[in-house]
Parts: sequence; C-alpha cells; structure tokens
Amino acid sequence: MSFEEKSAWVMGVVAAASYSVYVAVILGLAGTRPVTEVAYVAPLLWTVGASIAVSIALHAVLGISSPQDAGKKDQRDKEIYRFGEYTGQSFVVIGGVSALLMAMAELDYFWIANVIYLAFVLSAILGSVAKIVAYRRGFQPW
Repeated sequence: MSFEEKSAWVMGVVAAASYSVYVAVILGLAGTRPVTEVAYVAPLLWTVGASIAVSIALHAVLGISSPQDAGKKDQRDKEIYRFGEYTGQSFVVIGGVSALLMAMAELDYFWIANVIYLAFVLSAILGSVAKIVAYRRGFQPW
C-alpha cells in the first residue's frame, strides 16, 4: 500500500471518528432539552482541532514507519489525489448552498453551523473513499 493510499485511509477514518465523537457529545449534552439549545461551539471547535492534531500525528507515524515512501508521488498518485479532491468538493458546494438557504430562511445558527461541519466531513470521507477505490480498483484518467 502506497503512502498516499494510507493517507487517504487516515483522513477518512479520522473524519468519520471525529464527527461521531461530536455527535455523541452534542446528543449527550442535549439530554432532555432541545438540541438547538446545546452549547455546540466549543465541542465543534474541539473536535475539529483534535481531528487536525490526530491527522498530523498519524501522518507523522506513517512517515516515520515508511520513510522510503513518504513524500514520493508519481503521476498516478497526483491524478488520484486530484480526482479524490474534486469528488469530495461536491459536498462542500452542497453544504455551502444548504447553509446559504438556511440563512435566508433564518434558521437557528446551530443548524447552519452543523450543516457546514457535516459537509466538510462528508467531503473528506467521500474524497478518501474515491481515492481508496481508485487505488484498489484502478484509475483511468479521463
């Protein structure tokens, strides 16, 4: 498995895990009150920050464990990376449009912030899945 494929696995798993932790914390804080009344900003910032820190740490471990592969990209790796990023970006656009529509409808900030966070998470997961599938099943540039 190449370094870039391992990196895609790290990004996908860390994104899914951090969002799962965030949802669990928010639902735990909600208890019997409405979820829109939960103080969501601190948990959101902490899970995003922890996700970034864990991702950096795991990439460092990957680089240390296989220094001969770290940082080496051939043309195929570059094309797969670009393909995965473009694929994942669709959720960023969907999330941005959704947040814009929610703001126009004057929905609660909780929902707007959470739809944006979910869009970023889904973008990372979809991009990682696209890269992993391209590595595993082959990639045919258009």
